Amino acid sequence: MYLFQAARALAARGHKVDILSGPPYPDLPPGVDLVKIPSLDLYAQPHNGHMALRPRHLLSWTDLAEYFGHLSGKFMEPYTFGRRIARYLKAHASDYDVVIDNQSLCYGLLDAQRAGLPVVGVIHHPIRRDLELALDAEPDPKVRWLIRRWYSFLGMQEHVAPRLDRVIVVSKSAGRDVARYLKIAPERMTAIPIGVDQNVFRPQPDLRRRDRRLLTTASADVPLKGLGVLIQAYADLLPAYPDLELVVIGKLKPDGPTGKLLNSLGLADRVSFISDLTGEEMAEQYARATVCVTPSLYEGFGLPAAEAMSCASPVVVTDGGALPEVVGDAGVVVRRGDPQALATAIAQLLDDPAKRTTLSEASRRRAREVFSWDRAAAAYETVLEDAVISAC
Repeated sequence: MYLFQAARALAARGHKVDILSGPPYPDLPPGVDLVKIPSLDLYAQPHNGHMALRPRHLLSWTDLAEYFGHLSGKFMEPYTFGRRIARYLKAHASDYDVVIDNQSLCYGLLDAQRAGLPVVGVIHHPIRRDLELALDAEPDPKVRWLIRRWYSFLGMQEHVAPRLDRVIVVSKSAGRDVARYLKIAPERMTAIPIGVDQNVFRPQPDLRRRDRRLLTTASADVPLKGLGVLIQAYADLLPAYPDLELVVIGKLKPDGPTGKLLNSLGLADRVSFISDLTGEEMAEQYARATVCVTPSLYEGFGLPAAEAMSCASPVVVTDGGALPEVVGDAGVVVRRGDPQALATAIAQLLDDPAKRTTLSEASRRRAREVFSWDRAAAAYETVLEDAVISAC
């Protein structure tokens, strides 16, 4: 969604935009061209790609690195994508004025710079924070070793990021963490909030908000997203609010951490999971919710909160990363990782319709002022122009 909206906003300002992408290939807006960068696409193969090696792959170091790295538990796509785009950009450097990287932070970007192309990196948050939280939540030494191995691409990212011409971060909070973890000088970074499509995510007064429905978004079943904290808070709320619903936009893995927690609390039949929604369907879910909750332990930005606010939904978020910066004074902020604090904040809003109305109005005002893609694209344009001029 970020790629689609950013490309569309830049194209609307008169720029010619090509997207270089490996599989799965994204849907793109009219006027934006896709340049396919094929890979082995091992995660989409039967048997997790373990049987995908073919004789022709022996002629390519990139293919071999992707296959055997994947086989050994590494996430190889950032590295191998970088090698492939480096070849493409070397052959097509004259077609482009500037390269924008959406946090691959691959070695190939440095090759592009050496070929004379200015490169601007967009960094949503330092991925090492994900690694730290994943390790904190995992006591098994063997699993901890596997987690570290999967995140082995971080060494590449932490080498490349400080060497890029310019960096865009999605919040001031993310900028502080990027400066700390990726060793980028603050003066080389520009904080530009992510936009939200206000034509899709908008108030829908014809839809009635439910009296007792909590809504959250969990893009992955990982500790970082704090879904387990919200489920524990939900369990604490049920005695006082027995008709309270919890709807999760995301997929449930029954044998994952969330599935195990739901079974242990006897809530497997009480929490609803919905997925594969269009933007319009997500907006409808936000519009029907009593309260939208973002319980993350850390966010570089917090797009679900911004989308909910654009739909005039009352929001409760944690103090994880940039979330307080995103909601400002238009939402309720609680301590991250604290089910009791989360339950208390939710209960106060459930019991106070007038407060919910006040927050709803404040959310919409802030969304219109801050989360505009046209405003974001204009700010991107300034950074891109500066990078091009500096490279001349």
